[in-house]
Amino acid sequence: MPNFRDGFSSNAWSTTIPGVALTLALSACSTTAGTDRDDDRALVLTTFTVIADMAENVAADRVEVASLTRPGAEIHGYEPTPDDLVRGQDADLILENGLGLEAWFQQFTDRVDAPTAVLSEGIETIPVSSGGYEGEPNPHAWMSPDNALVYVDNIRDALTALDPEGEATYTEAAEAYKEEISEVGSYLETELSGVPESSRALVTCEGAFSYLARDAGLTERYLWPVNAEREGTPQQIAAVSEFVRDNDVPTVFCESTVNDSAQRSVIRETGAAMGGTLYVDSLSEADGPVPTYLDLLRHDAEAIVAGLTDRGETP
Repeated sequence: MPNFRDGFSSNAWSTTIPGVALTLALSACSTTAGTDRDDDRALVLTTFTVIADMAENVAADRVEVASLTRPGAEIHGYEPTPDDLVRGQDADLILENGLGLEAWFQQFTDRVDAPTAVLSEGIETIPVSSGGYEGEPNPHAWMSPDNALVYVDNIRDALTALDPEGEATYTEAAEAYKEEISEVGSYLETELSGVPESSRALVTCEGAFSYLARDAGLTERYLWPVNAEREGTPQQIAAVSEFVRDNDVPTVFCESTVNDSAQRSVIRETGAAMGGTLYVDSLSEADGPVPTYLDLLRHDAEAIVAGLTDRGETP
């Protein structure tokens, strides 16, 4: 059976942070030396743009935060570049999602001497139920506003361990940020309360919304469980089409980083509408629709509410 973490051990490098407690004693905020960086703050690298933005909100400018992957990148199959390895040598801390999302991560950390923190630590995971990944934890835990509060706490703790003098700043910023995230969760719950029970279903291309669906009381269906080689097979399309017809689901969705042709087949088979594009694995560029994590949550919440209470695009 395929495994999100095939070949990867959670204890494969000595500088990993157990939970989020740093194992290195750092005498100053920045440990970078002999590099071309102009910034004398500590450098915190993240594996993808979503958690980079979350970290920036908690960091409150006390550290420099940068994402290894760029806006629009598909995180699952990413391959670190030589430039990534160079940047990694400058890092004072690396933040990863965990739960097997970054299947490439050990390739990176094997060559980088920096402590890491796993931001999904403490999350009550949801197992994948199909597609050959049965029993593996769904890695998209940040898509739940409730889970995001755990991410923020883990970021706060990791930054405080790196920079103890900034504890008060990180704590204050984290609490303010958590309030904003909670507002999105409340919006989803309120706006979806009037959707008929039979239509309370979130149908997507990738199974990236298990945690958000749990928060919002929605039934989740998807074409494939995780972005991989076998996406949008005839069997997947037939199974989802049957569910959409049987439950009179008005709108189906697809994510920004994948091809939506299989979901287009579902709408041709069922007459459902195609909802607005959802964002999961990556933020957009600064001038795009979801330049921040809060924008991503709000955009997806509004698209889902519109799709299940009105109609999406015409097929």
